[in-house]
Amino acid sequence: MMKADLIIKNAGQLVTCASPKPKRRDELFDVGIIENGAIAVRNGKIVAVGKSGDILLEFQSADVIDAECRVVCPGFVDPHTHIVYAGDRLNEFELKIKGADYLEILTNGGGIISTVRNTRSASEDELVASALKRLDKMLACGTTTCEIKTGYGLDTETEMKMLRVIEELQKRHAITIVPTLLAAHAVPPEFKDNAAGCVDLICSEIFPAAWNWYKDSVFSAAEIPFYCDVFTERNAYDINQTKRLLEAAAEFGFGIKAHVDQFTNLGGSRLGIELNAASIDHLDAISDEEIAMLADSETVGVVIPTENFSAGKTQFANARKLIDSGCAVALSTDYNPGSAPCPSVPMAMAIACRYQKLLPAEAINAATINAAYAIGMGDRKGSLEPGKDADILMLDAEDYRETAYEFGVNNIHSIISAGNVIE
Repeated sequence: MMKADLIIKNAGQLVTCASPKPKRRDELFDVGIIENGAIAVRNGKIVAVGKSGDILLEFQSADVIDAECRVVCPGFVDPHTHIVYAGDRLNEFELKIKGADYLEILTNGGGIISTVRNTRSASEDELVASALKRLDKMLACGTTTCEIKTGYGLDTETEMKMLRVIEELQKRHAITIVPTLLAAHAVPPEFKDNAAGCVDLICSEIFPAAWNWYKDSVFSAAEIPFYCDVFTERNAYDINQTKRLLEAAAEFGFGIKAHVDQFTNLGGSRLGIELNAASIDHLDAISDEEIAMLADSETVGVVIPTENFSAGKTQFANARKLIDSGCAVALSTDYNPGSAPCPSVPMAMAIACRYQKLLPAEAINAATINAAYAIGMGDRKGSLEPGKDADILMLDAEDYRETAYEFGVNNIHSIISAGNVIE
């Protein structure tokens, strides 16, 4: 009999979400349920998944957790967040309730720029302390892997400060982090009316500094990818500036991601797909032609219903059409101080089911295996399969659909990260 460090047995539904690639169309209906399932873990990795009786015949461990017929599923993967920042945007929350829109607030010096001012003046220790609290909230809601972007610096000094903070978070927190450089998040005040000058700065100074940081970072050592992202939008970066930035980033070795079609279709989805982006994110204004291109590509489309919900919108990215067209779709919270102050992937799932017409099976696959592929971690995260990291949730539920069905509550019973029981 083989030894394991941990065995979880008697899962009423062991939801594996297993897949060797991002799921599409009918594949999203299958969450890979094993009834009365069990998992064996050794050295932080899953070594076996199957029926409880079979696993217990093959493996023994001094540490055995009885799931008592609860749902056991992969830890959630959040592929798009902005959680390193200082200050808040509570005043803008009230302005939005009164009718101000996102681009109006941004044009008047609010939004991203207000957070940039606060983040530039904050110390690294302050940023680490506040971000750790946000990661704790995410973990409590079941997130075990997430992407974190810079983008509240917009100058070399602060963007590098944010990268150092993200690395410190990786060292200190149970959530696995994938870093993304978003120096082109907005045009900073010092480059007002001169976005081209900011593009020059990013390409000539920030990209090389960031890439040199990555080469010596814990992320490179752990073979965790490093991405570059650009916000393509009115009052941010146009399509030609985006193209220059992303092509320059790719030459350094960055993976590519893209904020596109959140408010305005400027051709960003097409560009991201042509550049083999790991993901294109938001997609509220994506065209039918670009949907067809996305379906024929390896790029994952990340939809973000929390932003629409937070803004009180009634229109959302057409995730139903994306899925039915054959696109690989993932879900994210976009956790940030302004447009989506939400740490909960289950809340994103609940909104997506109601407003974007995803079935619960599609939502959980979008929040696990597809989200993992959206950040280049599909070979290690997002499903319960032998060889993958043992990031596992036990839910206070008998049916996995309860996670999207109920909202406003947290049904996470236990969290296991890399084989370690967190709570």
